[in-house]
Amino acid sequence: MTTLIESNEHKSLREAVAAFAKTHPHTTNAEDNTRLWQAAAKLGYIGVNLPEAYGGGGAGITELSLVLEELGAAGNPLLMMIVSPAICGTVIARFGTEEQKREWLPPLADGTRLMAFGITEPDAGSNSHRITTTARRDAVTGDWILTGRKVFVSGVDIADATLIVGRTEDARTGKLKPCLFIVPRDAPGFERRAIDMELNAVERQFELALDDVRLPADALVGDEDAGLLQLFAGLNPERVMTAAFGIGMGRFALAKAVEYARERTVWKTPIGAHQAVAHPLAQAHIDLELARLMMQKAAHLYDAGDDVGAGEAANMAKYAAGEACVKAVDQAVHTLGGNGLTREYGLARLITASRVARIAPVSREMILNYVSHQTLGLPKSY
Repeated sequence: MTTLIESNEHKSLREAVAAFAKTHPHTTNAEDNTRLWQAAAKLGYIGVNLPEAYGGGGAGITELSLVLEELGAAGNPLLMMIVSPAICGTVIARFGTEEQKREWLPPLADGTRLMAFGITEPDAGSNSHRITTTARRDAVTGDWILTGRKVFVSGVDIADATLIVGRTEDARTGKLKPCLFIVPRDAPGFERRAIDMELNAVERQFELALDDVRLPADALVGDEDAGLLQLFAGLNPERVMTAAFGIGMGRFALAKAVEYARERTVWKTPIGAHQAVAHPLAQAHIDLELARLMMQKAAHLYDAGDDVGAGEAANMAKYAAGEACVKAVDQAVHTLGGNGLTREYGLARLITASRVARIAPVSREMILNYVSHQTLGLPKSY
């Protein structure tokens, strides 16, 4: 029942975040974005999912996704919330050493430090098993040495470190297994190059090169032999938060369209009175609400410790939210006509941005593959 009806605490949190978000106009530059991040962190919103013992709110992905959704609905979806507290913070909180937790969780929670996440490679997108970034131990010092490349890594320029997914060789089998490493921004051999994106977002995308980056032994997060478990502990929250990102964006676009349809009058009648305008907007609202239900289910399952159930629900939520977001933005722009393409109404920029929820962190087609194979038991096609 908790996934269907929000508790009073969640309603209060939603109202508080919505009120806060409305006091901050759309951020168009890095400075404004940083101020918004720090203001949200000061109120406890950025670290709401992190353990209280380390300065967080002691809640979960349920609450963090609610925060991101409401920020997005006000026109300020903070992309790095998906990465820094949801992925990196969660992984460190669950699997990090005591030293790693003390070093990273308090500043991640209070907004004074950020962490990026690098998994995608030029030749390893959806197929994470093809990751070629490797980590080998220095037999003398015990240091790790990382070599490889990553692409489409968000916010590396503003992050203090990047949680890199690499692979180490299993001494028993000779096979490579995924492991997670904290790579400081200024580590020798760690280079970044901004990718020239059409996407109009404050957070920039980067390609990374790791050229024999030497890290201390304690840069490894968690158990060297539990890579996949640890990896998906971060990827499931990523999918939930991407759903929140898409739902918030869709709600923002829909609200703009509804307001316009109420006020714009043609032949003495508001255009919202016409079913050709009203019905598509109603459908967009329904799709967003349905996506939110699945997102809430996924978040509750994850917070309850059901990683398997959360994986299925998180993929479905991300799929549903991505589709609903794109349709809501498209219909909003169409409702405003030419005005939908002007800077004044702030919708045109969402035409590109809304595709993010469909493409990243995993494409809609790969989610359909997952559901057809894992949920429905159909033969695997890849």
